[in-house]
Amino acid sequence: MPSRTFPPVRIIKTYTVTPRPNPEVPRQLHLSAWDVGMLSTLYIQRGLLFTYPPDLSAQQIIERLRSSLEEALFHFYILSGRLRVVSCEGGGVTCHVEVECEGDGAEFVHAVADEIGVTDVVTMGGQDLPKFLKEFFPLDLAHAVNFDGCTKPLLTVQFTELIGGIFIGCTFNHVIGDGTSFWHFFDAWAEITRCKAARNEVILSQPPVHDRWFIGGYGEPPIKLPYSSPAEFVVRPSTLLLREKMFHFSSESLAKLKERANQEYRKGIISTFQALSALMWRSITRARCCPPDQKTSCQLIIQNRARLQPPLSPNYFGNSICLISTSTTARELLDNNLGWSSWLAHQIVSNHTDSAIRDQTHKYMKDPFVYNGNMFDKHSILMVGSPWFNMYGCDFGWGKPLAARCSIGNKFDGKISAYPGWEGGGSVDLEVCLLPEYMSALERDEEFLAVVSPPIDLEVLLGTSNKDV
Repeated sequence: MPSRTFPPVRIIKTYTVTPRPNPEVPRQLHLSAWDVGMLSTLYIQRGLLFTYPPDLSAQQIIERLRSSLEEALFHFYILSGRLRVVSCEGGGVTCHVEVECEGDGAEFVHAVADEIGVTDVVTMGGQDLPKFLKEFFPLDLAHAVNFDGCTKPLLTVQFTELIGGIFIGCTFNHVIGDGTSFWHFFDAWAEITRCKAARNEVILSQPPVHDRWFIGGYGEPPIKLPYSSPAEFVVRPSTLLLREKMFHFSSESLAKLKERANQEYRKGIISTFQALSALMWRSITRARCCPPDQKTSCQLIIQNRARLQPPLSPNYFGNSICLISTSTTARELLDNNLGWSSWLAHQIVSNHTDSAIRDQTHKYMKDPFVYNGNMFDKHSILMVGSPWFNMYGCDFGWGKPLAARCSIGNKFDGKISAYPGWEGGGSVDLEVCLLPEYMSALERDEEFLAVVSPPIDLEVLLGTSNKDV
């Protein structure tokens, strides 16, 4: 059955939101090694779906969100700045990028989707994610790389009116922060909105820490990149025809998966997420029909904050992530059991210690470079996001979100984004991006299907979205 075609989302008005100056944030902010490497990846684009707030008009919602965004930008002042590239004079072969925090402002977009309703966004019954989701985010930033933050806002928010609901989409420059920082900002913005609606003083429960972490031994920042101009490191992503689908895993199903992995490898210390990562690695490798001797990897984006010694603040606002990876051949991966591949995932996580982080950072500082999406191995998978992000705790004063969704940015074959399950309790949602033929094979994979759970019933979502859950 062909998917329904919807008319384009209409942009009503775009506002510039400028905060008052924050004297505690420096006007020039140097980027860390974790930040600089993100210059040629795409902006983070995530958003939340809500039922329509009762007793509020669209204009009242907009006024609340704009006013609270202005206050949020005061606290997260770096998001109102712009990137600036500085090239060495006299024919030098290095350049560096910094953030100018001069309060240029963020953008707030008001849009209307005339024929799209809540039920169209929350796809059920095994449907692919709808193509119109990309229109819930500013389209001029859909394919923007982070370096474009030299001329474009570092943060743009789009408020889209739907039939029976609203969607708040946030486009966030990845040089400024990682997923933890993204949801830290989103949650703080919601907290401020609630405070201002109740006419309470705004005191953030988790104020951001803007000081960047630098490893010693390389002089004072900035970090100099071995390029004479941005043209040498800015790589625009190629567009692939992908299928994108959300799969739900209940806490009960995941508990059985974890138990199975630990029984098979007789270790007892494999985590739920390590077992789930191994399941996806095995299932997708099988779906791809890789040759037996083909090398394949399971790659994870992992947090550094709590692993450093001394640890960084959980409110560290910036990038603090590393890519870790384990590899084997397709034959070894599939001939061995789930416990074996789960143990491979467990080892790279447990080995990611303070020493490993510092070694990886030293290696980068000796030969700095900029990542781009074309570096990904097409025979591997990449697990990003986290089921521990507080997505469903982002309460703007009108109840729990119905769903979390993202746009088209940073999508490629083999990318898997983790979300907390709506019902909590350790449940997980995975957004899987694959080439069409691989997705069709995954949908028939017996090991995978034995673990996937039915999605949450839409009536349950709609019946509890405006209540405390």
